[in-house]
Amino acid sequence: MEQESGNAARTPSPSPMADDGSKKRKADHRDRGRRGKQLQHGSHAHKKRNMGRKEHFREMLDRRGRNDMEQAKRKRQDGGENEASSLPAAFPQDEIEAEERRPKRKVAVMLGYSGTGYKGMQIDKKQKTIEGDLFAAFVAAGAISKANADDPKKSSLVRCARTDKGVHAAGNVISLKLIIEDEDIVQKINSHLSPQIRIWGLQRTTGSFSCYQACDSRWYEYLIPTHSFLPPHPSSFMGKKLDELAEEAGDIENYRKRQAEVAHFWPEIEEREIKPILESLDDSIRPLVEEALYIIEATDSSAPDAVIDAAADMCAKTPTAQADADVESNVDQNVEIKDTVDAIEQQNPRLVLDDQTDGAVPLPDGVVNKPALETAIKALKKAYLDAKKAYRISPERQARVQAALNIYLGTRKFHNYTVQKKFNDRSAQRFIKSFKVAEKPIIINNTEWLSLKVHGQSFMMHQIRKMVGMAALAVRCGTDPKIIIESFGNVVVRIPKAPGLGLLLERPVFESYNDKQAKAHGREIIDFGNYEKEIEEFKEREIYQRIFREEAEGNQFNTFFTHLDNYKDPTFLYLTSGGIEASRKPANKSVEAKWEDSEDENASGGEG
Repeated sequence: MEQESGNAARTPSPSPMADDGSKKRKADHRDRGRRGKQLQHGSHAHKKRNMGRKEHFREMLDRRGRNDMEQAKRKRQDGGENEASSLPAAFPQDEIEAEERRPKRKVAVMLGYSGTGYKGMQIDKKQKTIEGDLFAAFVAAGAISKANADDPKKSSLVRCARTDKGVHAAGNVISLKLIIEDEDIVQKINSHLSPQIRIWGLQRTTGSFSCYQACDSRWYEYLIPTHSFLPPHPSSFMGKKLDELAEEAGDIENYRKRQAEVAHFWPEIEEREIKPILESLDDSIRPLVEEALYIIEATDSSAPDAVIDAAADMCAKTPTAQADADVESNVDQNVEIKDTVDAIEQQNPRLVLDDQTDGAVPLPDGVVNKPALETAIKALKKAYLDAKKAYRISPERQARVQAALNIYLGTRKFHNYTVQKKFNDRSAQRFIKSFKVAEKPIIINNTEWLSLKVHGQSFMMHQIRKMVGMAALAVRCGTDPKIIIESFGNVVVRIPKAPGLGLLLERPVFESYNDKQAKAHGREIIDFGNYEKEIEEFKEREIYQRIFREEAEGNQFNTFFTHLDNYKDPTFLYLTSGGIEASRKPANKSVEAKWEDSEDENASGGEG
């Protein structure tokens, strides 16, 4: 009746003075939708159409929820649901019915973890993840009932920050409903977790609390060796192009000013470390070794670029696995030397490599002792790597790093710093509050490191690693810093992401929730400062030392930047004085395809 009377009120009464034709046209206009269809009685043109339950649920989800839903749908379509699950198996019905019912409370779980060996934070039924191990520990500790043990959704599990595979976190938060009656529930949960994951504490929250929605901002830290800011070797592909294009652009003087504090590095290393080794070599070996170091190392654009695409993740090491890793490292080094020798043979078809003699007897022209060649290559590669590790950054160079990071501050369009985003995509616009270099570098295992800390409202997939990658490349290549500003514009710039090894989530921030909701409902605030001592000990043991150890074993940063220096394709020539125009035309289409289609780069990835 109300609806009818409402419509009657909206319909004007007939008047003998009115134009009947005009009234009819107006009524027809009111009663027709935007597509010209006749509307039902009591409806209006802008009323939302009726939706089914599934569609209504999808509308209520935030972007992350819709993404998770679509990802699950694709897995079901691919038949993935039939595979063995990494989650706890459902308990028998008789055990579920016999279990005592206990109340569940909405809580914020504060935790830290080392991401090494894990396929990221977000739970995945088919792979080892942080949340997968956490959920299993909740079940084992009795914090989740047997009735809810087979599905995290039953406990309303939400994560604050979804970190990528191999990425660490000193502080992260998940919110869900747990049974927390036991006073020692935190200790019980930790007893079922590996030392790589620790629960710092549980805080009761409001019933509607979602750690993802309530998070105001996040702090991340990135650790990087200072030798990453050394200029490319003058004989590398990038080293040559930097000089060549600076001359062409009339920018050589400014380019040299931007490299002034490191201009002496390579000439001194060549004279002090490399020259004595080269002079000790046989005349038949010396030119081949130089060729191996400065020419053959260059990567053809048609070759796989896995180093650029994603730094390899290292597996967690038990004592046995550590020994295996040492053996594997030696195997990798031997493979690298073998590949270099094979490349020398391809470059010199008439060359004969002899591995039957001990090198004491002179060999005919065109014949080279293979073991001697391999030893020389290995010695020179080690000399270059040792020289880089011995480098100590100057205050001037460190100031250039800080100046590059300052350009990211404020609201920027970061479409070039993630995947599958275009310039006009509003979701690529992010706000960076601060990005600071720690004043004092630290020296670990004879390698100097810088700590970079970034504070932002939220981050997209690979964004921090690409921000660090761009800043490091701009500094090491003596690039005009304006290239970073240009990358925020309506252009496409291929930015490699720095190795995931150095990235960790420092902590999320919940200022608004703490000041308003927690106070209003008598709940404790979410504050990692209450666990500062435990967190610092964990960071040092499970994160920092792991990062330093893995870099000492694998030299990921050196491999990453050396690979880029020798990438024989215009893709990264925007770093030269030629600017973006210099990288407009890739040598072949495969480069473009590889950047656009990577198994590691999809919209369902985590932050950073």
